[in-house]
Parts: sequence; structure tokens; C-alpha cells
Amino acid sequence: VFGIATVSVIIFYGGKNVLEGQISLGVLVAFISYMRMFFRPIRDLAEKYNILQNALASAERIFLILDTNNSIDGVENESDSVQPATDLNVVEKIESLALENVSFSYIPSEPVLKSISLSLRAGETTAIIGATGSGKTSIANLIMKFYDPVSGNILLNGQNIKNIPATRYRSKIALVTQDPFLFTDTVFANIWRDRQDISEKEIARVLTAANCKELIEKQPNGIHTVLTRGGTALSSGERQLISIARAFARSPELIILDEATSYIDSLTEDVIQDALSKLMAGRTALVIAHRLSTVRHADKIIVIDKGSILEIGNHDTLMKKQGSYFRMNHLQHCLGEAC
Repeated sequence: VFGIATVSVIIFYGGKNVLEGQISLGVLVAFISYMRMFFRPIRDLAEKYNILQNALASAERIFLILDTNNSIDGVENESDSVQPATDLNVVEKIESLALENVSFSYIPSEPVLKSISLSLRAGETTAIIGATGSGKTSIANLIMKFYDPVSGNILLNGQNIKNIPATRYRSKIALVTQDPFLFTDTVFANIWRDRQDISEKEIARVLTAANCKELIEKQPNGIHTVLTRGGTALSSGERQLISIARAFARSPELIILDEATSYIDSLTEDVIQDALSKLMAGRTALVIAHRLSTVRHADKIIVIDKGSILEIGNHDTLMKKQGSYFRMNHLQHCLGEAC
């Protein structure tokens, strides 16, 4: 702004001198050019200063994360546990997982979950539905041990998961999110990471089960094709298929689907739904969803709003109650029919 104002003043007074014959037009043009050259490094310095400030702000956040002590037992090193020892055989098979009066908040004065109690039983599919911001994903984050609850307990086969090393605990769980992250690496590495002992038979089994064998065959180097960062060259549905294959490869006992079908394109929706059905078959599953059509066959449906449970039951039971689930179902059906 200062440079523009300066040039404007020069043109005003210089133009007057040109008209009066005191200086030539060439001198005025040269003077303006020199002034622009004078302000250019100042402008560059200002831009570099802004970049430096952004870098310092980013660095501050990075070091804040690096300096933060882990409150979750076993995330860094299972031997660092300060909790009482737990019989590790408790995680050999997931029989039940329960949240008992669990409360949680990201900010102390803003509770996200309020005394939530629910249970997942082996082999059953439990669905959690609710509006955006109701606390659905927070439940998944707590079950995955990404956070500790503010109060209450999360019990695996009757044992508090705080006492179970995170690595051992998570080895039994597969999480499929709405926007899966893919590494800048081969398709193989994105599914199996650092494991090199995978047989061709196992690769074929996983790819077939996840319905992504055809997708892999289309890639220039098959399973060894290097993906761009985030898998941006793939469609949302194709990224989700690779994410499902990653879950199959873990042979998990508990599946958590967090809005896994929210961003998929219509071309691959049926393929993904079929892959998810095969993934959940015979396993304990927790399905978090907006679309009620994806959860109506769940063994148990939990309706949550503003961090509290409103209703629990299966589809038929909740429809007969004509409560929150009934109204949500009617609204989505109405919108789908454009009524």
C-alpha cells in the first residue's frame, strides 16, 4: 500500500513537472521504475517474514505434541506400564467389551460423552447412530485407546483396558474409517505394512474377500504398484476397498466401522457393502453410521444424542417405540422419497 501511495505521489508531482517542462517524460518513467525496484526487496522481506511466522507457529505445535507425555498405557513401550499387571490371556479372544458409566471430553468444560454404558457381545453387530457431534466417533476413539475416559471404565472380558498393553489390545481390532489414509508406498505395504512372509495364497484370499482383486489387477504393477500420497489417484470407493483389505489382513476379532460408507461413490457402493458384510461375518462389530439403511439388520442399535444414550434395541423394537429412531427413520425415508 505504501509503495502504491508513493508511486501515486511521484506521478502527480512528476506529471506536473513534465507538463511545465522542468523534466522529461523519460526521467519520470525512470524514476518510477527505480522506486518500484526500491520497494521490491522490502515487499519480499515482508512475505518471507509471514512465511517464517507460519513456520514458527507450526513448529510450536509440533514440539508441543513431541513434548506431550502419553497418558495411554503401552502406546510407546509395553514395558513402561505403570498399571497393575493383567493376565494377557484375557485378550486372546474377545468375548465381551463394555463401557461402564464412561464420560469423556476433549475440553474440560465441554463434555462429549455423559455416563455412557453399553456392551458389545461376541459375534454380534452393534450399531451407534446419531447426529453429527453426538459423540459416536468419540466412543470408537475410546475403544481404540486413542484417549482415556475422564471417568468410568472400559472392560475387555471384564478387565480394564487401561491395564492391557495398547499394542496387544489393538492387534485384535480393525478400524475402518470414512476417509482411510493410504501411505506413499506399494499396495502390498498399505495392506500388510512391513510383513514380508505373506504367501501368494494369503494375498489372493485377502484381495478376493475384500472385493479388490479386480482393482489390483487394473494397476500397472499389480500389488506392487506405488500409490500417491493419500491414494489421490484412486476413487474414494477404491481407497475404501484397500482399507477393507487391510482390515481382512489383520484377521481381527472386533471390527469398528466409523461411517465407512459415507464418502463412497455409487459405482462401488454395492461392492463395498458386500465386502463389509463378509468382513463382519462371524465377528464382533461396532458400526457407526448416519444412514439408517446400513444398520437396520444390526443385532442392537444404540441411538445417541449430545453424549447421552436415548434408546437401545433392534430395528423392529425401536420402530414400535416410535421414539427418536422412528423419527430419524421416517425423516430419512421421507428425504429419500423427496416428500
